[in-house]
Amino acid sequence: MRIAVMGSGGLGGYFGARLVQGGADVHFIARGRHLQAMRSEGLRIAGPDPLHVQKVQATDQPAEVGVVDFVLLAVKLWDTEQAIAQMRPMVGPDTTVISFQNGVLKDDYLRAAFDARQVMGGVGYVATTIESPGVIRQTGPMQRLLFGEFDGSRSARGEALLAACRAGGINAELSTDILREIWQKYVFLVGLSGTTTTMRQTIGPIRTNPQTRAFLLDVMREVVAVGRAHGVPLAEDFAETSGLQRADSVAPDMTASMHHDLERGNPLEVRWLSGGVVELGRAKGVPAPLNRAIADILALYANGAPHA
Repeated sequence: MRIAVMGSGGLGGYFGARLVQGGADVHFIARGRHLQAMRSEGLRIAGPDPLHVQKVQATDQPAEVGVVDFVLLAVKLWDTEQAIAQMRPMVGPDTTVISFQNGVLKDDYLRAAFDARQVMGGVGYVATTIESPGVIRQTGPMQRLLFGEFDGSRSARGEALLAACRAGGINAELSTDILREIWQKYVFLVGLSGTTTTMRQTIGPIRTNPQTRAFLLDVMREVVAVGRAHGVPLAEDFAETSGLQRADSVAPDMTASMHHDLERGNPLEVRWLSGGVVELGRAKGVPAPLNRAIADILALYANGAPHA
């Protein structure tokens, strides 16, 4: 199985390395110093279950890779348009494309760019950061990939990818309701990213203070309401029973990658996270005032640190 990982940062690099460990023919699309380090020293995963892939197939030229069986898209959301253009030489008529990016708008972009039948849904869970070029640190034991057909079927291609993931030690699952899985992550992620980034705090103090805890819950409630309006089978009390419960179960020093991006002066994914809730809510006449407030508060930083 030939797999291209489009975006070899924390998520793409981690799961790509595990796929190599399992015997898959993996090609990493990367850039800059991270690419140089991968070419010269391989790709190293540090943390609870360390791994060093000494020989890595890595390039910044997707055309050099040629057509593959799967493209796993793991770039930041603001790089999606460019990534889609770059990946086209790797996508043949039998290629399957899966986005493991954040949010729910991502799959609309893929369906607009490729044959909708080539697109499967995906959700990735792993806490990682690029510690240094060529080194990805996993900061907790959780790692999980879910993917599946949007029509709920268990396809041969899904089964094949599942086998490749499990061979590499990935906690993978072939979902028969991948749209619901994507939205379940979206509910929590919008709450986590919106609160930690606007409040400049980790989740611990936010979930402890009654006022900020209520804000977190109401942000997630808006996402649930918008999802239900779009026909996603989320329980009406999903924010309370699952979203807030998950916020209470994670480490108190946990924050969102968007919070890290704000601190580093990078562009933010807010347009597709809280901004996506507003956009999708508007299409169904469902207001999302708290998510609009988050998007408005972060608007000056959405494209990176503003210049004086």
